[in-house]
Amino acid sequence: MRNIQDTIVPAIGPDGHLKEMFLLDPRVTYLNHAAYGATPKPVFERFQQWQLELEREPVDFLSRHFTERMAYSRSVLARYLNTDRDNIVYVANGTTGVNIIARSLQLGAGDEVLTSDHEHGGIERLWQFTSQKRGFSMVQRRMPLPLTTHEEFVEYFWAGVTDRTKAILLSHFTSPTAMVFPVAEICQRARAKGILTVIDGSHVPGQLPLDLNALAADFYVGILHKWLCAPKGCAFMYADPKVQGLLEPLIVSWGWKPRNPGPSKYVDYHEWQGSRDISEYLAVPDAIEFQEKHNWDEVRRQCRELARFAQLEVTKLSGVPPYHVDRPEWRGQVVCAQLPSGCDSEWLRNELRFRYNIDVSTDIFYGQPRIRISVQGYNAIGDVERLLAALRRLL
Repeated sequence: MRNIQDTIVPAIGPDGHLKEMFLLDPRVTYLNHAAYGATPKPVFERFQQWQLELEREPVDFLSRHFTERMAYSRSVLARYLNTDRDNIVYVANGTTGVNIIARSLQLGAGDEVLTSDHEHGGIERLWQFTSQKRGFSMVQRRMPLPLTTHEEFVEYFWAGVTDRTKAILLSHFTSPTAMVFPVAEICQRARAKGILTVIDGSHVPGQLPLDLNALAADFYVGILHKWLCAPKGCAFMYADPKVQGLLEPLIVSWGWKPRNPGPSKYVDYHEWQGSRDISEYLAVPDAIEFQEKHNWDEVRRQCRELARFAQLEVTKLSGVPPYHVDRPEWRGQVVCAQLPSGCDSEWLRNELRFRYNIDVSTDIFYGQPRIRISVQGYNAIGDVERLLAALRRLL
C-alpha cells in the first residue's frame, strides 16, 4: 500500500488541494463522478455570473448577444475537440443529442442498426422505441467476456455487419462496464463501406483524448458536465459536414427559417430552441481553461493509476475477474469490478452511501452484480482505502 501511496498522490494546484476547489460535500467519499460529474468552484462561479447577466438584461442576453456568445464558446470547444466550430452544436445532454440523430435517420423495414451489448440503457431504449416506429431491426452484438485486445474486439464486432447494416451505434467509453472501445477503427471501416456511425461519447470529453477530425465518425455526442466538469445540462452533438443535412431539428423554432441565416444551416436548425438559459454553455471555455491550468493530463494519469489499483483490489476481494484483461487500452478514470454472485447490489449501494458515507455506483450486468468506481482529480488514495475497508466488512 505504501508504494501505491507514494506514486499516486493527490493533484495539487496553485490554490491548494484540488478537492478544496470542488463543491462536493466533504463528509462524503465521492467515487461516483461518472454519474453526473462535479463542477469546480471557479467554473461554477463563472456560470452564475452568466446567469446574473441574463437576469439583469434578458433581452440583451438572449436576443442581442446569443449568437455571438454561443459561437465563441463553440469555437473554444471546437479547438479542444479538433474540429470546425460549425460542426458542433450544444445540447442539454447526451440523450438529447442521440435522440436528434435516431429520429432523423431514414431507416425502415429491412434495415439494421448494429450495436453492442454494453450500451447505456437509456440509449438502448431510444433506439428500440425508434425501431418499433420505423420497422428497422436493432442487432445487438454480444461481446465475449473477458475482452482481450482492441484488435480482437474490432474483428469480432465487425463480423456482425451484413448487407442490411445501415448504421452502427457504439459507445466510445461504456457506461455499464467502463471500457474504452476502439471506435476509430470501426468508423474507418464503416465509412469505407458506406455505413453511418453514431458514437456515444458521453464519458469521453475531459477523460480521454478526443480528436474528432481523426476519428472520422459521422455523428458523435459527448457530455461536458461529466469529465470536462462544465455546469450541469451541457453536452454537444457533432455531425460531419457530409451528413449534417440528414439531421432534423428536434424542436422546430426560428432557426428552421431564420430571418438572418447564419453560415451554417446545421447550427441554425439546432442551436435556438426558444427561451432557455444558455449559461452552462457559455461557461465551457472556463471549464477547459480550469483543466489546462491544473495540468489535467497529469491529473488524468494519476486518476487512471488509482482507478486500476481500485479495480485490482476489489477483484481480489470478490474473486470474480473483470470484464477485460489487464491492459491499458481498455481503461480510463472509471473502472468496473464484478462482485460475488448473490450480492444484492442495491443493498450494497445503500449500505455504502448511508452507513459509510461512500457514494459509488453498483448495478447488475448480465445477471452478475458489479461495482463502478470513478476517480477524479479531487480523489486520493484514502478514498479508495475507505471503500475497500467498507467492502471487506460488507462482502
